[in-house]
Amino acid sequence: MSKVKYYYDPDTLSYRKIEPKKTKKYRNVFLFVLGAALFGFLGLIFLLNTNLVNTPRELSLQREVLNYELQFEILGKKMEQMEQVLANIEDRDNNIYRLYFEANPIPEEQRRAGFGGVNRYKSLEGFNNSEIIIGATQRLDIIQKQMVIQSKSLDEIAKLAEEKEKLLAAIPAIQPVKNEDLTRMASGFGWRTDPFTKARKKHWGMDFTAPRGVPIYATGDGKVTRADNRSSGYGKHIRIDHGYGYLTLYAHLSKYNVTVGQKVKRGDLIGFVGNTGRSEAPHLHYEVFKDDERINPINFYYGSLTAEEFANMLKYASQENQSLD
Repeated sequence: MSKVKYYYDPDTLSYRKIEPKKTKKYRNVFLFVLGAALFGFLGLIFLLNTNLVNTPRELSLQREVLNYELQFEILGKKMEQMEQVLANIEDRDNNIYRLYFEANPIPEEQRRAGFGGVNRYKSLEGFNNSEIIIGATQRLDIIQKQMVIQSKSLDEIAKLAEEKEKLLAAIPAIQPVKNEDLTRMASGFGWRTDPFTKARKKHWGMDFTAPRGVPIYATGDGKVTRADNRSSGYGKHIRIDHGYGYLTLYAHLSKYNVTVGQKVKRGDLIGFVGNTGRSEAPHLHYEVFKDDERINPINFYYGSLTAEEFANMLKYASQENQSLD
């Protein structure tokens, strides 16, 4: 209840009730409402600019920001794992694969190089977390580039491996006549006595003494370039081009098991031992060429002989005896 105020009237010598004016009453109400509204507005501004009170929208945005920060942290750990795996692959690539296939290692600066020229990340600038976003994007771009370089390197290694496999299959690597079919290893590469003239003469191959009809095998993958008796002294003979500069010759055959132009694999039956041409007894005369130069076939039996068998062959082949052709 509001207080009632009085004043003393000297004319009537009595107290009279003070009646407030309506305009003043309305003014007081207006000032109160205005003050309350102003106070409320200032309070609202204060609350909105502090963390004391958050709207549902702000709370939702805060949760999204925390979630993004968590995702970036997880992404960073995943990128670190990827970088470690890539570093391991790159190390093996440079120090094992490329070394084995005699390929030049890829320089570290080429693998780790960034991207020059225009600013690729300009669109990511100007945000609260621009540094984090740009840093993560740069790392991803570099990882992607490393993966592309590594992929191309592995493609190159695969091609080199395929060529290496073809080379290893092409090089003459086995004895053309099996040990169990041999009578003896008659004569090796080097200076020998000619069976017809008895003069000392260079013998350009190895002679394998065996009965007529014993199988003769291709010593490496290749293509038959000749199978005829039109070469002086060799009689019926076969020549196989193995590629990579290698060629083998098989002479004094009794008959052929291949034709010109035929592709053969190491170990394929190509003909049979005979005594045709300039030959003193049934045997196989075997020669190996590298870049059109005759080389000692003794160095090309690692694919079919044991260490003991090779030692025995080396002993007999080094004896300067009489050849059979």
